Amino acid sequence: MPVSLARRLDEVAPSATLAMTARAAELRASGRKVYTFGVGEPDFETPEFIREAAQKALATSSHYTAATGTIELKEAICRATERDRGWCPSPDSVTVSVGAKHALFNLAMVLCDPGDEVVIPAPYWVSYPAQWQLFGGKPRVVETKAEDGWRMTPSALEAALGPKTKAVILCSPSNPTGAAYSADELRALAKVLANTDAVLIVDEIYGELVYDGFEHVSFAKIAPELEDRLVIVDGVSKTYAMTGWRIGWAIAPKRIVKALSKVQGQSTTNPTAVAQAAAIAALEGPRDEVRRMRDIFSKRRDRMLAGLRDVPGIECDTPRGAFYAFPSVAGLYGIHHGGSALDSANDVALWQLDVCGIAAVPGEPFGAPGHVRFTYATSEEVIDEALAQLKEAVLKADRHPSMAP
Repeated sequence: MPVSLARRLDEVAPSATLAMTARAAELRASGRKVYTFGVGEPDFETPEFIREAAQKALATSSHYTAATGTIELKEAICRATERDRGWCPSPDSVTVSVGAKHALFNLAMVLCDPGDEVVIPAPYWVSYPAQWQLFGGKPRVVETKAEDGWRMTPSALEAALGPKTKAVILCSPSNPTGAAYSADELRALAKVLANTDAVLIVDEIYGELVYDGFEHVSFAKIAPELEDRLVIVDGVSKTYAMTGWRIGWAIAPKRIVKALSKVQGQSTTNPTAVAQAAAIAALEGPRDEVRRMRDIFSKRRDRMLAGLRDVPGIECDTPRGAFYAFPSVAGLYGIHHGGSALDSANDVALWQLDVCGIAAVPGEPFGAPGHVRFTYATSEEVIDEALAQLKEAVLKADRHPSMAP
């Protein structure tokens, strides 16, 4: 008799990003050339001074630390937050976790009772609704539009709030769209939330990766009146090219911090001691590499946008931050492939992988049918070569007459 699994898993789909990565790896193993635009991971090596700090820490980092991180790292997080975000939390408001994703998971665990609602703007990172669904939560999705810069309006937020709203999750800059909110836009959202008791969770993991002079403003800086129910999630993964080191954190009110500490003490306990030492070095070290990576991402973004917009049937807005482009691919519907016509973003993503070797993630799991997420965390040469192949494939493709653009 097969083992019976927990029914809560029935509500959650596997990660679409990881699934596309696995499919691309299979093609690569078979000898195909694959252009990887699926994984949200900088292609840079972790800066050398951070790796050197980790090597030095190996001599003394062989024991448990405090469950939610060392005081030294928490103090470094507070100083970096003051430097980069313009406000200064206290170390006892910080919990360090095994990546920002872990922090978000723990928040869902400590906040969500079955039936609680969480308001999430779409397109959203795939794990936001999934994590709350694991604990019986009900995502209340707010649709946004490319012509509005993929940003949730105050009126849309207000309409989504209800008596069962437990939390609102905001990501700025956003995965998957690169959308980012200005200070005035954040203030308008804060005004809507002022008369509620909803917890606001703001994912600022891409806060250092903004372009064209756009200024990322931390929600905590512009809405201190919400501090008793505001949680900021951040980490070192994107800014310092440290995805594999798995260090993230939540800055939260004391009651939530106490609950997060309880959960982490009974699950993972502390993040890896050596990785914590490396994170201190990252936060307190020179900023040259951060600026260099941001400048390179900006150039890659421009190449990605130019290449996508040159493909007949693809439209793409300009992201303010992060390292993703999120084009509409509905203009490619009707292309014949595998005996049928493409009629979804998932179809388009599979077609371009099979025909061009381009691995990108369809928009359906992000709550945005008709779009595909491309990450430009790869070289300009790869971007140019892959998108030239995509354009050629589109021009050569057979298309159903009734679905021509």
